[in-house]
Amino acid sequence: MRILIATDAWRPQVNGVVRTLTSLARSASALGAEITFLTPQGFPSVGVPTYPGLRVALPNRREIAARIEAAAPDAIHIATEGPVGWAVRAYCRRRGLAFTTSYTTRFPEYIAVRSIVPASLTYAVLRHFHSGAAMTMVATGSLYSELGARGFRKLGFWGRGVDTELFNPHHPARLDLPRPIFMTMGRVAVEKNIEAFLSLELPGSKVVVGNGPQKAVLEQKYPQARFLGEKTGADLTAHLAAADVFVFPSRTDTFGVVQLEALACSTPVAAFPVTGPLDVIADHPVGALDEDLRRACLRALSSVVRSSHAR
Repeated sequence: MRILIATDAWRPQVNGVVRTLTSLARSASALGAEITFLTPQGFPSVGVPTYPGLRVALPNRREIAARIEAAAPDAIHIATEGPVGWAVRAYCRRRGLAFTTSYTTRFPEYIAVRSIVPASLTYAVLRHFHSGAAMTMVATGSLYSELGARGFRKLGFWGRGVDTELFNPHHPARLDLPRPIFMTMGRVAVEKNIEAFLSLELPGSKVVVGNGPQKAVLEQKYPQARFLGEKTGADLTAHLAAADVFVFPSRTDTFGVVQLEALACSTPVAAFPVTGPLDVIADHPVGALDEDLRRACLRALSSVVRSSHAR
């Protein structure tokens, strides 16, 4: 079976969508599927004023059609609602082709944080985008319920997993920092709410792994925190395994695959009780959720101490 996946999120971006899609590609052949990606590569692009450092593709109709027809897919999936996604949607609608979509990013909340555009308007646009799909795939039950309440229809599940050959606790990095180490990882941008973590009074050390437009500002504002930049592959795994608690301060992620990656490295997760953490952590003894993020961090840390004493 040949599957075409259209996505605006692609390398060199480092985010959960890119990691999910690349993991899918690695495992697809074992399931008898051949995946071709239609990405921004090869198209001209422009910067996004409200997202420093981010560029979006400017696809043209003829090239989109040529790439789809060259792939000769049996199924088409649109992973993102960006220009590539809209162009592939238009191609399918013109030709009466069925396609599926996935809801992976809270664009309404992201845009509302950075502009005066109300989330309600963006949700209306996204409802229109996904209304043409045979199914819109979501990662969790709470997101399914939330989108259903917002008028999205034909929803289905597409779960998430983690590569346990890569993400494991066996080779932690040697971090010469006072313990305990509280770590967060991901794009350093306002919508990730990293300042909610950095502003906490916590023992030991705070570590931020990742790059992004807010990094320089936060480094200057919180000089006691350690900003280690982007990590990939085994180096990323080693840092996750070296932390005592992984802190996930985002309130706008639809899932947060990095939570699974941290847990695979035997690092408990502290987060707000919102979509994503509610589905991954809930009341399981692998972390702590609380509207008081500091309390969640300390409860997650206490679970590490109890586990250590039990051994």
